[in-house]
Amino acid sequence: MALRGEQYQARRTSLADYVAAARARLATGAGLARLHDRHAPANLTFFRRPFALVGTVGALCLLVVISVRFMAAGPGVISTLWVTSGVAVLTWLKAGRGVRYDLAFGALVFMALMAGELILGNPPHRAIVFVALNLLEIVLCLMILRHIFPKLDVHSVNGQVKLLVTAFCAVLPSALLCGVVLNHGASDGYFGGVRMWFLGRGIGLLVVLATGLAFQRSILLFAHPVRRVIEAVLAFGILIAGAILVFGPTQVMLVFLLLPAMIVIAVRFRVAGTALGLLIISIIAIKGTMAGYGPYYNLSVDRALGMVQVMILFGYAPALIVAALLDERDGLAVRARLGRQKAEMASAAKSRLLANVAHEIKSPVGGIIGIAEMWASGHLGEVTPAQKDMAEMMVRTGRQIEALSHDLLDVSQAESGAVRIEARPTDVAGALADVSKTLSLMPEAAGITLEVADVEPGLRVMADSQRLAQILSNLGSNAVKYGRAGGFVRFAAARSANGHVRLIVQDGGPGLTPEKKAQLFEPFNRLGLERSAIEGHGIGLALSKRLVELQNGQMGVDSEAGEGASFWVELPEAY
Repeated sequence: MALRGEQYQARRTSLADYVAAARARLATGAGLARLHDRHAPANLTFFRRPFALVGTVGALCLLVVISVRFMAAGPGVISTLWVTSGVAVLTWLKAGRGVRYDLAFGALVFMALMAGELILGNPPHRAIVFVALNLLEIVLCLMILRHIFPKLDVHSVNGQVKLLVTAFCAVLPSALLCGVVLNHGASDGYFGGVRMWFLGRGIGLLVVLATGLAFQRSILLFAHPVRRVIEAVLAFGILIAGAILVFGPTQVMLVFLLLPAMIVIAVRFRVAGTALGLLIISIIAIKGTMAGYGPYYNLSVDRALGMVQVMILFGYAPALIVAALLDERDGLAVRARLGRQKAEMASAAKSRLLANVAHEIKSPVGGIIGIAEMWASGHLGEVTPAQKDMAEMMVRTGRQIEALSHDLLDVSQAESGAVRIEARPTDVAGALADVSKTLSLMPEAAGITLEVADVEPGLRVMADSQRLAQILSNLGSNAVKYGRAGGFVRFAAARSANGHVRLIVQDGGPGLTPEKKAQLFEPFNRLGLERSAIEGHGIGLALSKRLVELQNGQMGVDSEAGEGASFWVELPEAY
């Protein structure tokens, strides 16, 4: 009883400690957040950082004031470059998501925009309408990016096109409503005001989102070597100087001067740098045009600003596509390099496996062959005719396995580059004659005519004589086994183009269909003859082709179904 009482007391103490710890967590608010919403910490992290909260409000408020005070023109005072919505969308995207979070952040953006409008001196009712129109385009842009293009990648051409569509589709409703609700227009009427609102806010969204979304994968300039920083300073310095020259008081009518600088920035600093350069050009071009400078100084301010906006959109913004195309190319190159490395590693592993298997097979198979030969010869005791046949069958099977192990070892060495090739002048006629004599001793060659065509005297190739004999033996044995129905195997040689000699092994067999020709040199592929009476493993041709390539040659086949096959090997001629 005493023991049970102690256990009860211990459990009661541990339970009390657990309750105390839980109360402590609830007191700090962490436990309460987990109980009410498991995802709340991730969604509300932004609002637990007061400096970020104040900074966001201040930045948006300041951007409203700057955009209207320094970048607005026309009778309706329309901002010709509005980056505030872009900053709000970018911050909203990166900070978090969730219904409560979106409502809270929307209220934050409303307060920031409202504060900026009131600072500018707009009456409350007018300020509310402006803020509502801005919130409309911000929310539309956010919804498109979240629900229609959730995996937007600005480092691809497809992503840049989607970003362009998103930016200008989001600002279209507010641009159309602006002229109706606020009677905003330009010198050329309602549609002039719609155009200026549409282009100014669309370009602002495009530039800010392209810069911010690309910056996720970009590296800070200060993380690069000094040479890279100097390169950036020079590139953007030249861009700024060129923009001031074209849109400044000098009024140099060479707008295309900025294109080379934008292309250089696109090549060197990709999407993030190009978007930043586009923002710089936009600010200088619009501000200079408002002052009466630039290539359109002879037009009214409203018309000149419209022309500049169109020029920015269709003249300089395509550099973003160039930068994205280069980023996409780099990504494809990296993936190709990684894929090649994986393939090389897999090939090396396969070669090691083949070599190990070949080595492991040779020793036990050699023992089996020796025992079978002693059994067949009667050294292990008296044998019956049936037992002798079985022993001889074991010897033949063992020889086949031994040959397979040698082929596997050759394949692994050929694929890993470990085969030693000692190329020297080799007599073609002698090589063909030797192979023909060797093949005539094969049991399968019974009843087959082996022919060696007349070869030009002194014709030689640069090849490893042993490997060349191995190649010709593989081709000849295949011709004997698979072309038996034709009754002949012919060897020939002749000079080919480009200083090569073509050696030919021809048979009168059933030939090859185009489908079989496409699979001919695949290792272990016997073209559907795996269960036939013809012996083989399907690696001789693949090995021969690799050995030919290691000797700077080529190998192929000319064949039609029902017309036999003509395998050829081209090797450099020896002079």
